[in-house]
Formats: sequence, structure tokens, C-alpha cells
Amino acid sequence: MVLESPIIPFLVGLVSVVALLVWLKLPAFVGLVIAAMAIGLTTPELGTGEVPAQVAEEFGGVMVDIGIPILMAAIIGKALMDSGAADRIVRGFLSITGEDRSEYALLGSSYVLSVPVFFDNVFYLLAPLGRSMKARTGVKFSLYISVLASGALATHMLVPPTPGPLAMAAELDVDLGLAIVVGAAVALPTSLLAGIGYGRFLNKREEFPLREAMGSSPEDLKEKTERPISELPGLLESSLPIAVPVALIASSTIAGFLVDAGTIPEEGGIVVATSFLGDPNFALTVAALLAAFTLYRMEMSGNRDLFNDEITDAIKSGGNIIAITAAGATFGGMLAIAGVGDWIAGGLQELGLGLLFAGWAIAAVIRVAQGSGTVAILTGAAIMAPLAGDFGANPVYLMMAIGFGGMIAPWYNDSGFWVVSEVAGITQMETFKTYSAVCTVMSISGLVLVWVLQLLVPMT
Repeated sequence: MVLESPIIPFLVGLVSVVALLVWLKLPAFVGLVIAAMAIGLTTPELGTGEVPAQVAEEFGGVMVDIGIPILMAAIIGKALMDSGAADRIVRGFLSITGEDRSEYALLGSSYVLSVPVFFDNVFYLLAPLGRSMKARTGVKFSLYISVLASGALATHMLVPPTPGPLAMAAELDVDLGLAIVVGAAVALPTSLLAGIGYGRFLNKREEFPLREAMGSSPEDLKEKTERPISELPGLLESSLPIAVPVALIASSTIAGFLVDAGTIPEEGGIVVATSFLGDPNFALTVAALLAAFTLYRMEMSGNRDLFNDEITDAIKSGGNIIAITAAGATFGGMLAIAGVGDWIAGGLQELGLGLLFAGWAIAAVIRVAQGSGTVAILTGAAIMAPLAGDFGANPVYLMMAIGFGGMIAPWYNDSGFWVVSEVAGITQMETFKTYSAVCTVMSISGLVLVWVLQLLVPMT
């Protein structure tokens, strides 16, 4: 029956979130929670009395995953900005690339870091550098956001040993080494096209202002950029809050890869140690302590009360980001409970598309409907796995097509959308113009690239 179809909760959620956030302009957290409850009320599997508790359970589950990392990231961001460490790193980048090509430094950093580190964490760590570059140059902020998003998302969705691509490779029986090589190869040109190409196109037409975010105001940032380099912390000390958590998180990823390869035992001391050290909760806590020490040393002059006030302000800022991000993920989670993803995947599978386009389309529609890119690509891989034997080329291409499909058109139901908006200090419409548009350009261009490659180099 139509009334029992998951399309009803999906349409109710879509209309609700647009009405509440766009028309009524309610605060994002409030609008997203109300929209999530509206989805629950139209989901046959949930009783009316169960809806509020289910929404709270979804919200709490997301908080478990993001609560500590975002609060620590807020401390890192404020400390990097206020201590001058972010500006010192920016000056180091600019000495290599020059101001005319500063966007390449951010693109390269995000592209590499997102292999071992999740997209959200990369954006937490590098967004302060983009904001500091904007404060120093006065231009290119929309471009900086575009390249940070494109670089981090490309490898996060396509290159093992990031968990999503790693699981896809296993599901589709793709050789892991080949998946890494092909994933990195197709991720680079698409991130350049979307981040640099589209980012420059957008930047010529619209330049975003620098607003207060992560506890740092534009005036504070501008003041830091006018300091002589002798008054800034050293480059090594400035870089530690970024380098250390990346190294710790990467250690856990590498250990997992070695376990899968049979090089080290699953229950050995190395795995235990890296599981602890590489957990984002611990890694970002260490980074926050390093950043806070630099802030205290450079700015506080032994004034612990002032230091505590500054850290508290950062935590307050992080709390707002947590609330909005978790609410966005809750909205997507309620769509998943309603069965929207499975319903769409089944319908698309019956359309008889070619396998490459079918895999892309299934992941793309699930991404738009449900919000999670990881869920989209894992669902797409699971559906396409039994059909991969009929694919006329190496299944690595099918894997890449699914990965690109899972990138497309993030919006209100995607937690990453709110991370970009809140951490960068940009409006919802500016987030659509950067993050959402960049992801869409990458998704479509990536599908075309993979289609051409599987024709030219099928590797059967």
C-alpha cells in the first residue's frame, strides 16, 4: 500500500525540514529534531509513543561518536587561532606555494590526511588554516572551503584503508592494492576539478565573509596575521596539534591493515596499543592539550583564569556544533529506520540500468535520501556484489562508481553538511554552494571518468 511506503516518511521529512529551516528559519537544531519526529510519526514500524524516545536514542548514538572529538576540535581550533599557530602554519605553506597558489597546499593536505583520518576530523583540523589564510590574504575563502572539502572527501570515499572503501573492496572482492592505486588515481583529478576548478569558478562570482566560528572572531584573526613571525610559535610546535592526531589515528588504521594481511596477530600488543592511541577521542584530546599549551605559553602569561575562560568559550562553541551535527545525523537516522534507503535501492535495481550506472545510482539516491555517504556506498556494494561477476571489466571500477555515487548532493540530513557550515563559519546557502556543489561535481565527473577508464583499460 502507498500509505505504508517509505516514500511517505521521506516526503514528510523533506517538506518539514525545508519548511522549518528555509521558510520559518528556525535554529537548525530545533528544526532538525522536529523534522526527525515528523518522520517517526509517519513510520509504520514505530508506534506514536515510541517516536520521541527513538529520536533521542538516535541523537545519543551520534553524540557517542562525535561528542568528545568535536569538543576537543573546538579547543584545537581556538588555540591554533588565538596562539598564532594557525597563521604560522599558513606562512609556512605560503613560503612554498606563494599566495597565488595557496589553495594547492590545502588541497594536498586534506587529500593525504583523509586516507587515515575521517572527513570530519580532517575538516576540524584544517578549517582553522583556511580561515587564517582568508584573514591573511583577504580573498579566496570560498575556494579554500571547496578545496578542503574536495580533497578530504575524495580519499575518504574511494581509497582504502579508510573503512568505507575497505569494506567495499571486501564486499566486491577487489584486490586491496589495486583498490588503493585506482582509488587514489581517480580521486586526484576529480578533487582538482571540483576543488580547484569549481572553487575558482565560485570564487570569481562570490567571496564569503569571515565570521566568528570556533570561538575566534575575524578581528582576532586579522590581528594575528599582522604580527612579525618572531612573535609567533615555531613551525614544529604549531604543527604538532595537527600532525600528532593524524599519526595516532593512522597508526590504528595501519595496524588493522597489517592484521588483515596476516603480518601481526589480531590480539597482539601492537593492536591493543594502537586501538587506544588511535581512537579519535584520545588522539584529539592529546592534540587539544598540545594546542592549549601553546596558547597558554604564547598568550596567557601565567594567567590561568584567563586561560580557563578561553578554553570554556571554545567548549561552548563546540557544544553548539555538536548539537547541530547530531541533530542532522538523527534526521538521517530516522529516514533509515523508515526504510527509505532499502526501498529506493530495490526500486533502482529493478530499472535494468547497466551495472556501472546502477551501482552509482543506487549509492547516489541513498545518499540523498538518507544522508550518510558511508551507508550509501556499503548498501550499494552489498546490492551489486552478487552481480559483479557479470560486469565486463575489473570490479574495482564498479567499486569506484559506487564510491562516487555516495558523494553526491549532501544536504540537511548529512552530518558533514553541518560540520562544514559550523566549523567554517558559513551560512547554510554558502554550504550548499561549496560543500554540496563540490561533492556533486566530483560525483558526476567521477562517474564519467570511471566509465571511460573501464572502456579503455578494462583489466579483465
